[in-house]
Amino acid sequence: MSGQVERPLHKEGWSFQFDNPEIQDEENMDTAGEALSRDSSWIQDYDVVNELGDCHAAMGQYDEAQACYDKAAVLAPDEAGPYVGSGVVELQKGNLAEAQTAFRVACRLDPNCSKAYCGLAMISQDRHEPQAASDFYLKSLELDKNNLTALLGLFQLSCQTGTFSRVIHYLGVYLDMHPGDISVMFCLATLHLKDGRCGEAKKLLNDILVLDEPNADAANLLEEVEHILSQQKNQEIST
Repeated sequence: MSGQVERPLHKEGWSFQFDNPEIQDEENMDTAGEALSRDSSWIQDYDVVNELGDCHAAMGQYDEAQACYDKAAVLAPDEAGPYVGSGVVELQKGNLAEAQTAFRVACRLDPNCSKAYCGLAMISQDRHEPQAASDFYLKSLELDKNNLTALLGLFQLSCQTGTFSRVIHYLGVYLDMHPGDISVMFCLATLHLKDGRCGEAKKLLNDILVLDEPNADAANLLEEVEHILSQQKNQEIST
C-alpha cells in the first residue's frame, strides 16, 4: 500500500466491511445464493435478505443488491442496514446525491451507525470537502474504532491535508486491537515520517520487515527514514 492515495477509497477498490465475514469469500457467497434460491421462505427474513444484498454488493451485482435492500427496508422499516447498503450501491455507481440521501436516512434511524457516517465522509471527500470528510470520519471512528474503512479514509485524507494527530491516535488504537496488521502499521509509519517522528517510523518499519521480510514498500521507506536520521545525526555533530 502506498503512503498516499490520490483517489477516494471507493474508487480504489475499497469497500465497506460487512457484518458477516463469510460474505467476503466469493465461494461462500455463491453457495449462499444457491441455497437461498432453492428456499423461498428466506424472503420474509430481514437479516437474510439484507445479508444477501451485502453479498451481491460485495460481488459488484448492484441491481440485485438494491432489490434485496428494497425488500429488507419493507420487512424492517426502522433498520438502518438497508439504507447503508443502498448508500454503498449508489456510491459505487457514482450517484453521490442518492448515496448521501440513503446514508442520512440510516443516520436518522440509527444515530450510532458508524458505517453511515463513513459513507457520508466518503461523499464529502469525493466532493473535495476535507473538513466535512474529516468530521464524518472522526464521528464514524468514535462510534466504532474497529471501522477499518473509516480509518483508511481518514489516513488518506490526512496525507492530502497534512493533519496527522487524530488519525495517528486512531491508527494506534486499531493496532492495539489488531497487532501485526501490516497495512495499518505501514500507514502509521508513513504518518510518523510525515510528522517528523522518524524514530517511531523506523521501529514500525523494522517490525513490518520482521513479519514480512520481502515487503519492498517497507524496505524502501525504511531506507528513506534511515537517510533522514543519518542527516540529522551529522547536523548534530557539526553543531
